[in-house]
Amino acid sequence: MAAHPDSVIDCSKVYVKRSTFSTEETGYFDGAFANVPIKEGELVEKGVMRRLPDGFDGNTCPYIFTWSTERPNKTWGMGSGCAPFYNTCKEGTANTRMVRHFNEDKFEIYATRDIAADEELLHTYISLKWRTCFAELNEIVHKDDEEK
Repeated sequence: MAAHPDSVIDCSKVYVKRSTFSTEETGYFDGAFANVPIKEGELVEKGVMRRLPDGFDGNTCPYIFTWSTERPNKTWGMGSGCAPFYNTCKEGTANTRMVRHFNEDKFEIYATRDIAADEELLHTYISLKWRTCFAELNEIVHKDDEEK
């Protein structure tokens, strides 16, 4: 079922379940998955971002979004819909990309290639390489780079 045409949030093409990357060793965590086949360039999800209070340190919390282009980042947000459940991957390998509209506190997620129904949805976190809460994750994602 599609979202109402006036809705600022639509994640009808996405559902959440245990991630394919989740194991007993990594600990169990959820991921976002395609509910239907999605074509390259198609809107996967749209939503809103709620800014967190000044002083919140997103470097210690992996469940929120970097919500500005300034570095060091001081603006953090809580995303709507299924967006918080998209896991990350190396740049250039994600099947989605997030377009951030910082001045409107909205985002859109698009398919970077055709995505099959039930495929896990991934995008590269813009703060993967520098947020302290992602240090271990960044090492895992870029492990192959070090072996070459």
